[in-house]
Amino acid sequence: MARPVHPSNLELQALSVLWHDGPATVATVHDTLPDGKDRAYTTVLTIMQNLERKNLVKRSRVGRAHVYEAVYSQEVIVQRATCDFLTNAFGGRLGEALLAILSAGTLTPEEKTNIERELQRHKTMAAKKAPKKVAKKAPAKKAVKKVAKKAPAKKAAAKKAAPKAPAKKAPAKKAAKKAVKKVAKSAKKAAKKAVKKTVAKKAPAKKAAAKKAPAKKAAAKKAPAKKAAAKKAPAKKAAKKAVKKAPAKKAAKKK
Repeated sequence: MARPVHPSNLELQALSVLWHDGPATVATVHDTLPDGKDRAYTTVLTIMQNLERKNLVKRSRVGRAHVYEAVYSQEVIVQRATCDFLTNAFGGRLGEALLAILSAGTLTPEEKTNIERELQRHKTMAAKKAPKKVAKKAPAKKAVKKVAKKAPAKKAAAKKAAPKAPAKKAPAKKAAKKAVKKVAKSAKKAAKKAVKKTVAKKAPAKKAAAKKAPAKKAAAKKAPAKKAAAKKAPAKKAAKKAVKKAPAKKAAKKK
């Protein structure tokens, strides 16, 4: 439905009659206008025709009479008028507007009850709107979650891009492996050389020991010869003694 045209003040009075009493004729509206001023029937007829032209009321024929009915509810029309009145007259301050309206007349007990009920509903609506403010902050959390979700995507993209870097680092690893192998080979060669040197040094010692071993054997062989010579020495001494004694015996025979 299109947005309704804003009615004039007198047109609002005519509409208030239709909202309160229901569909009515021009004569009924003329008799029940809220301000109670004395107006001609033709003036009210013109007002109702203007409302029909603005599509704010619709006319239907009942017998010989023409009956007018409001097209829009009071809430739809009055809300716009009230917002304009509140802004233009009170600068948007609702409390001042309510106090001014209450001071303009007296309320019946029923009206007071209705106002109290409306105030209670207003409080309830205000309490319900409080979580909505938190709900408005919730999109920030959703934005954080979205950023968190995007972050893994960026990390995934970084991981996808990362394999290129290891490809560059691969030669360095190969070079390191080659260097380690070279060091290991050189260490093995040095160890082998050291072993050969130690073996070479020990070999002459073994040869010298081998040379000394025959000398010991020869000495061992000479040792019995010396013992035999030692044994022969007393025999020689005994022979010498016998030789010395023999001339003495020969001299004794001569005598």
